[in-house]
Amino acid sequence: MHKLVAELYPLCRSITGDGVRETLRRVAKHVPLEIREVASGTQVFDWTVPPEWNIRSAHITGPDGRRVVDFETSNLHVMSYSVPTRARLSRAELDTHLHSLPDQPDRVPYRTSYYSRDWGFCMSERQRASLGDGEYEVVIDSDLRDGHLTYGELLIPGETDDEVLVSCHVCHPSLANDNLSGIAVATFLAAHLRTSRNRYSYRFLFVPGTIGAITWLSANRANVDRVKQGLVLACIGDGAPFTYKRSRRGDATIDRAVAHTLAHRPGEHEVVDFSPWGYDERQFCSPGFNLPVGGLTRSPQGRFPEYHTSADDLSLVRPEHLAESLSVLVEIVDVLEGDRAYLNVNPMCEPRLGARGLYPSVGGDDAGVDRVALLWVLNLSDGTHSLLDIAARAGLPFATVRAAADALVRVGLLESRP
Repeated sequence: MHKLVAELYPLCRSITGDGVRETLRRVAKHVPLEIREVASGTQVFDWTVPPEWNIRSAHITGPDGRRVVDFETSNLHVMSYSVPTRARLSRAELDTHLHSLPDQPDRVPYRTSYYSRDWGFCMSERQRASLGDGEYEVVIDSDLRDGHLTYGELLIPGETDDEVLVSCHVCHPSLANDNLSGIAVATFLAAHLRTSRNRYSYRFLFVPGTIGAITWLSANRANVDRVKQGLVLACIGDGAPFTYKRSRRGDATIDRAVAHTLAHRPGEHEVVDFSPWGYDERQFCSPGFNLPVGGLTRSPQGRFPEYHTSADDLSLVRPEHLAESLSVLVEIVDVLEGDRAYLNVNPMCEPRLGARGLYPSVGGDDAGVDRVALLWVLNLSDGTHSLLDIAARAGLPFATVRAAADALVRVGLLESRP
């Protein structure tokens, strides 16, 4: 996963353009993405797919003939969606098009101007303060013309048509945690699920932020009721504790599954209520859809100092953190896959578990299955409580409760409900 992050890091991505296409092509080497294109000008609800933006080069040359800023050094130096520009400007005129961070003087900010025609350069505050008087030459060799919005989609069919949606955004340039980490973890989760037999179908979306999710929802509005659970992944490669933002519904199975998984793992975590601010969960949870889609991050949006700056580089995202994030997602999937209701077919008092090999013959011995879990599953398996309900009530890990249910099914004491 870290190797994929490093491979994608140099590419200049935006909400449209060749950087997105190249990113999706490289992801498609790992999983069979369907790459889809939607023409500029297409109406998608209240929005319109914008013109396509591509950039070849950009620089600022100072009065002494030396380049002050060069796009070749970092794609963060140019404000995304900057219009083609060639001009000579005074220092004061140039300053109205410069962006920096006074409180982080050595870092270059990430800035965009998707829906208003403008141009700009980003640099460190220290470099900006060092610019002297005189005439500066500005060149931005870019295109802004009718083209397409591009996104990737992968459906992994399961035993049912009910879907779990996993989405990440692909519109950021050289920012490793936001959101190359999400792309990498989503890619390897998809690769894992392609090797297993699943009850749910899994749909993965690699979309430009906001406009990409809106475009997908517009094209699939007649079928979104197949989405029964969903997660938006972002900022998931650093070492911060996990943060889960509930869906707008607040009590969907995905909300309970993620909260339960995090609660039974070592270390701190945070579960927060839905808010209409953040990543694309706010599109999937808009009132016209209200899909059960939450957001999983480590450091949440805007709450780590490297956010949207040049410090969000490959040193921030570590292989061990990516591996842990993938492990958490696999556990969440295991809960979703295994959560179902059972019926105790021998409900009149406790059945004799020892006679069925589920209790040790000598008191205090370990028969291999958690005895407390066995009793909880038997007691609450009335056809209305799911295994996740039972695990939450008992305060036990889901895997422990599921192992108990599997053992009880094997000896004929439980029957699965539809």
